[in-house]
Amino acid sequence: MRLQFTAGALLAAALFGSAASSLAATPKETLAAFHAALSSGDKAKATSLLAPEITIYESGYVERSREEYAGHHLGGDMEFAKSATRKVLKQTERIDGKTAIVWEETETTGTARGKPVHAFGTETAVLEKNGDNWTIVHVHWSSRKAK
Repeated sequence: MRLQFTAGALLAAALFGSAASSLAATPKETLAAFHAALSSGDKAKATSLLAPEITIYESGYVERSREEYAGHHLGGDMEFAKSATRKVLKQTERIDGKTAIVWEETETTGTARGKPVHAFGTETAVLEKNGDNWTIVHVHWSSRKAK
């Protein structure tokens, strides 16, 4: 009986997985996929989720394109994401037609350049729908050290 249940569960998971993969990701899922790509060091996946004309605000600095981000901070962001744990504490999403905004409050722990890190962050991401896909067109990151 257990073997039948396991085989049935695997078949259902396979069928559901293939159906789910054919559906368009939500803005929240797109943002989560971007962060997962950073953590896994998948530069191609991370940049594929960003619009060519993305604008990124962080600590008073601006990067005005996917190419600029990829050439400057992407490598460092991937290195940090690999050595840190990012936990989403609160997330809100608003979709209006082909535009969406995702707000996140996060807690990040880990190491950066050999030193311990414990920070709380906020992220605002604006996404645009193109066909069945959401693309990140703007990100604003801000963080503070935990007390």
